[in-house]
Amino acid sequence: MTTSTTTPPTMTAVVQQGYGSTDVLRVERISTPEPAEGQVLVRVHAAGLDRGVWHIMAGLPYIVRPMFGMTSPRQPVLGVDVAGVVVSLGADVTDLAVGDAVFGTADGSFAEYAVADAGKLARIPAGIGFDEAAAIPVSGLTALEAVREHGLVEPGHRVLVIGASGGVGGYAVQIAAALGAEVVGVASAAKADFVRSLGAVRCLDYATSDVTALPERYDVVIDINGRLPIGRLERILTPAGALVIVGGENGGALTGGIERQFGARIRSAFTRRRLGFFISSESRAGLHELAGLVESGAVRATVDTVRPLSAVREAIDDLLAGRIRGKAVIHVTD
Repeated sequence: MTTSTTTPPTMTAVVQQGYGSTDVLRVERISTPEPAEGQVLVRVHAAGLDRGVWHIMAGLPYIVRPMFGMTSPRQPVLGVDVAGVVVSLGADVTDLAVGDAVFGTADGSFAEYAVADAGKLARIPAGIGFDEAAAIPVSGLTALEAVREHGLVEPGHRVLVIGASGGVGGYAVQIAAALGAEVVGVASAAKADFVRSLGAVRCLDYATSDVTALPERYDVVIDINGRLPIGRLERILTPAGALVIVGGENGGALTGGIERQFGARIRSAFTRRRLGFFISSESRAGLHELAGLVESGAVRATVDTVRPLSAVREAIDDLLAGRIRGKAVIHVTD
């Protein structure tokens, strides 16, 4: 079996010089990485962009820095979502081959080459290209876990997705609808048509509608990067409903809102309702399930914007300004 193809000694990559705004990013030539045991080297064709990338770039909230590096990132190349072709195998990799077109997660995917754990990659679903595949892994896996494993969504459930036009939200709407739920989204008025196109029966404008003041009750509320108090969200749940918190943007630079998540977990101990949060896992099994949903037509990649590697700064700025629906993708190579 072929274990590698010829790769250049250097590559083009988006390198992060310390934490901060997009001003810390540079497009540079650096050494091409090599896969270790259980890893593969991927020739990157496209890489997804979401708020997680911004958090790593900014080093915010500060509570995450022990994981990524206290004063500067241990992995200087940005990017996690990846789609590309395997060009080299590390030792003990037997389930992927050189030449396989794959998608999943990798260390530093905003580059021409990236190293990935073999167990965090799967073959790209039939019928989609690299740009579409790169938009799926992180957001799709998070949404799948939120809807199925924590929300326990079933046919006939009424599901509210707060943040329905974003990366995770767009997949959460589709997966819940594919499971037979009636889905209502919350997003800006400008993105309502997009949310409905994903399978939501309605989309509420967060600027003009206080969802917690309306009479509707939901079996599952998926709150993505939300800011509403837990008590108000609990009021719109059915007696045995579930609140699933995915991330948070309201807790300031130190904690990023983690106290809100733990507050929900504590509150859950005193009610029949399930209130909580989770940290998404990256698994090949989840990628296979997403691939099946894509191939069946139940889920589509939510690619709104495709930019070249040289335009990463502009893409991140657009993401933070709310100008992107679904996922942005960085197109690295043809």
